[in-house]
This record gives sequence, C-alpha cells and structure tokens, in this order.
Amino acid sequence: MNVRDGNAAAGNVVAALRTLLDPAAVLDAAETATRPAGIWRGDTLQAAALVRPRSTEEVAAVLRWCHQNAVTVVPQGGLTGLVHGADAGPDQVILSLERLRAIEDINPQQRTATVQAGVALQRLQEAAEAHQLMFPLDLGARGSATLGGAAATNAGGNRVIRYGMMRDMVLGLEVVLADGTVVSALNPLLKNNTGYDLKQLFIGSEGTLGIITRLVLRLREQPLTHSMALVGLDSFSHVSQFLRHMDRSLGGTLSAFEVMWQDFYTLVTSPPAAGKPPIPQDYPFYVLVESQGADPELDPARFERCLAGAWEAGLLADAVIAKSEADCEAFWALRDDVGQVLNGGAPIIFDISLPITEMEQYTRALTASLAAQLEQHRLWIFGHLGDGNLHLSVQVPLADYERLRPVVEQAVYQPLAPFRGSVSAEHGIGLEKKPYLGISRSETELDLMRTLKQALDPQGILNPGKILS
Repeated sequence: MNVRDGNAAAGNVVAALRTLLDPAAVLDAAETATRPAGIWRGDTLQAAALVRPRSTEEVAAVLRWCHQNAVTVVPQGGLTGLVHGADAGPDQVILSLERLRAIEDINPQQRTATVQAGVALQRLQEAAEAHQLMFPLDLGARGSATLGGAAATNAGGNRVIRYGMMRDMVLGLEVVLADGTVVSALNPLLKNNTGYDLKQLFIGSEGTLGIITRLVLRLREQPLTHSMALVGLDSFSHVSQFLRHMDRSLGGTLSAFEVMWQDFYTLVTSPPAAGKPPIPQDYPFYVLVESQGADPELDPARFERCLAGAWEAGLLADAVIAKSEADCEAFWALRDDVGQVLNGGAPIIFDISLPITEMEQYTRALTASLAAQLEQHRLWIFGHLGDGNLHLSVQVPLADYERLRPVVEQAVYQPLAPFRGSVSAEHGIGLEKKPYLGISRSETELDLMRTLKQALDPQGILNPGKILS
C-alpha cells in the first residue's frame, strides 16, 4: 500500500494511527514538514505521518498496524547520521523514538544501565558519572545522538581502541519486529553463552530488521586519571611506531590515538576556527594521545616517561602535555572541530578503514588521484588511526557538488578493494554507501544479508531501501 501526502490514503493512515496512540503523538504530513531532517542538514522531513510512541507496546501497536496494511516505516533517533540512513519519503511513516527517553536503572554493582532507545548519549554519560562510572562511547554529537540509534548503527567514536564499538557495550536489547512481535532479551550478564546471540542481528542493522526500544548497556569504572598530549611527527612511519610504543608502554591504559594530517590541523588552528595551535603548524602529522588510569600519583609520571621514551627514540618532532582538564578539553576541541570543513565549499564526507600499514600508500594515491581529476578541491584527513579508521573530507565548489560527488566517491572507495578496506568504519551504509557495499562485502555475504532481511521482514516495511535494495 502506498500512501501519498495530501490524498485520502494519507489521511486514513493518520486517522488510524491516532486511534492507536495519543492523537497528539501523531503528526500529519504538514506538521512533519516543519521538522528538520537532521542536525547537519538544511531540509525538512517528508512523510505521510510521524508517530512518537512512549513505550515498547506502542511501538509494537504501530508496527502491527503498518505490517497489516503494508505501510512502510522509517525509524529515527537523534538524526545525527551522515549516510541518509533515516531518510523518509512522502508515502512513508516515520517512527521517532524521541519520547522513549527514560534511564530506567543504573546498577552500580553489576555496572549496567537499562535505558530506553531515545536517551541521548550525553545523558547516560552524566548519569553514570554520578555513580563514579562511565559509559565509554563518545561522539562529537553526544548531546543529540541517541543510544538506540548508536546501537542501530554500531557507532564507534573516540575511544574504540580501548573500549570497542557500540556492539561491545550492549549486553541486551528489546526489539520490535516488523509484524509487531516484541523480542525482549534484556540480558544483564557479561557472559551468557546460550545459543545464538540474537542482539547482534540488530546492532548495526540500521533499523532494517527491527526497531530497538530498550537496551542494557555495560558501564565501566570511571577513570581516576586523565593524561593527554598533542605531538607533531615528521613521517607516517613515526606515527605507526609511536602508536605501538605508547600502547606497549602504557600497559593497557591507552584510550585514544587520534591523528590529524597537517592540512586538517592547520584548518582547525587558523581563523575563522576558534582553536589556537598548541604546537606549530609545520609538521606533516599530529597525534592526540590519551591515557586513562587509576593511580593519580603514578599515572601522569608514567605517561610522561612514555613520551620521553618516544622522544629519545627519535619518533617525535614536538610535543605539548596537557596540564589540566581544561587543556584536555582544548585538545579534543581541535579534533572535534570538524565543522570547519564547511567553510568555503561543499564537503563530501567519508569514514573508511583499512590496515594501518596501507594508509600512507592509500592517502598519497588518493591525493594524486583527486588532483588529477578535480580542478578545484581541498582534502582533509584525520581520524581514529589507532583502530584503523580515517575520516576524509573532500571539499568541492557548491555549484559542482552533484556532478563531482560520484567522481570523488569512486576515487575514495575503489582503491580500498585491494586492501580489503571498509567503505564504512562507523557511520553505517544507509542510502549513500549502498552502491559501494560490494567493495567491502562478498556476494555470498550480501546474499546472507538478504536472507536475514527476508526472514525478519518479508514485506520489506522496515526502513526500505537502506543498506540493501
């Protein structure tokens, strides 16, 4: 069944959904069109209706009705995604998790949190901190990104090198399937080896197999020490050697290893950016290195000894050590000031991963390829190098954006194939990367994904067209 904005069918959908929920929880097409499509975007939402359930049971009622009437549903969280994974059309229903925002329980002894899917990441971080605990996932969009969305996209972020992706922090889930069936597997145990780990089907599935409504998440003890430095290096070889040196020398406390190529560091430490360069802009590579520990007397000294060892080994060209939490925040502010890529043109954003040993060859070849194909562009490279993830931003003139986008995508994605790299390290696939999924996934893997989709959503009503056609 297709419903079209403004016709009788759309009106019937709105009327039917208002019988299932509080009528104020259902917006019609005109009301939906007043809401922004995302925090990074300038357009507005398009849909036949937008529903805002308050419970798993209400989500189930909506999906049951949509399944029975063959109405397609697009789930939405904090709308912080970058791959158009939550885009809806005028003939679809948007199911927003924005009203499922309760932190139901924090268990300090078990070190778990039970939350609804619409809870913002930063809210859980702050709630855990009140119990001297931490939820280690961290993103620049922490104030808007929701925990359900983070699980649905298997979000990564700044400290994957130590704590892993969102997948590593989820103990249990409650999920509503396409036909309204509720699968409540809110496991609180770290070890539960009882057959298929069903939650893994839904983590990273971008709402195409089921809608996550509640989660049990693993918390960690809050670190008592926080040591950081920003260093300049004169070669990529020294970057990779420095990573190994710090990881080995810090004895398991390395929590972040962020690399900025010179052009990006210059961008975020020059006007109109607010940041100032803690060290000169002369080096080809910059690393933000962080350690979190538990011994206020010994940890800072050990961190400085590790840096001194790297200096004596000839790995570092320059360095500055954070002396306060304000210094740490200032260092992170440089790395997180990605908005500077918007100045002066239209950025095309990528999050790729490949073996660290291949990064220098790949980035040099990409720089040459873009220079040969584009008359006017800027390339910035930065990212979570410690876990193999690079972020690329290729800025082109706004007037040429649509014409040049496929050219740039081919230049970025195709060379990943011989390295067995990934076209998506942490942002997901959505609509944007679907044409390139075959670079990173075999046809056998794609066929198995289609089999799972057919088994769990035979009518194809959940987030249709995302990831797979």
